[in-house]
Amino acid sequence: MSGMGMDDAERQVNVLHRTMGEQNAQQQKRLPIPPAWKRLQQSLQPPSIVKIALVLLVVVAARGLVHVSSAHGEDAYLGPKIPPHVLDLRDVILTAAHSGNIEELKSAFDVSGSVPDLGISPRSDPIKALKDRSADPNGRDTLAALVQALEMPPAALPLGNDIENNLIYVWPGLSTRPLDKLTPSEQVDLYRLVSPELAADMRAKKRWLWWRVIIGADGTWTLFRKSN
Repeated sequence: MSGMGMDDAERQVNVLHRTMGEQNAQQQKRLPIPPAWKRLQQSLQPPSIVKIALVLLVVVAARGLVHVSSAHGEDAYLGPKIPPHVLDLRDVILTAAHSGNIEELKSAFDVSGSVPDLGISPRSDPIKALKDRSADPNGRDTLAALVQALEMPPAALPLGNDIENNLIYVWPGLSTRPLDKLTPSEQVDLYRLVSPELAADMRAKKRWLWWRVIIGADGTWTLFRKSN
């Protein structure tokens, strides 16, 4: 250090050390560090930080899996995946039923390629038979029941004759369940379809006593009848 004696240099170094010490003391006074935090800082070496990052990734992934499982659970309640041609026939039936004109069901028979089992003689006029069995002379209460059934979640059962398409789709899916083991949500759906008196009768007799609609996996409307 040119122009500066040893004593002067030492004094400046001491002043610098004293100034830095005062600054550190002020910082520690303003921002005290708890002992627990100091221990945590000491423990967070690079390997520990990597482990924490991995744990966080696992937690995020687990939350994603929970969300997916929840979504699958909701899909399960809504019913099985239905082939497009089965859905198309269902839409045709619903359109006919919503029209209020029971004659429109003939269009659904045409799309299906056959008249479903209505619980009548094959030689009977299906439209006339449905009207005769209805409380409303125009069969509109029967059309309403058809809409109600098809707007419920269905069930898929392996009962079809086709080896490759052996599933049948049953509306409402409740009709395939043990009536004494319905979940609270399913019980609400049951009361949307039938009166509490009929629901109690069904539970007592342990069988379905309301309308049921069945469409085969091949897109054939196979059944529409009320059980007794």
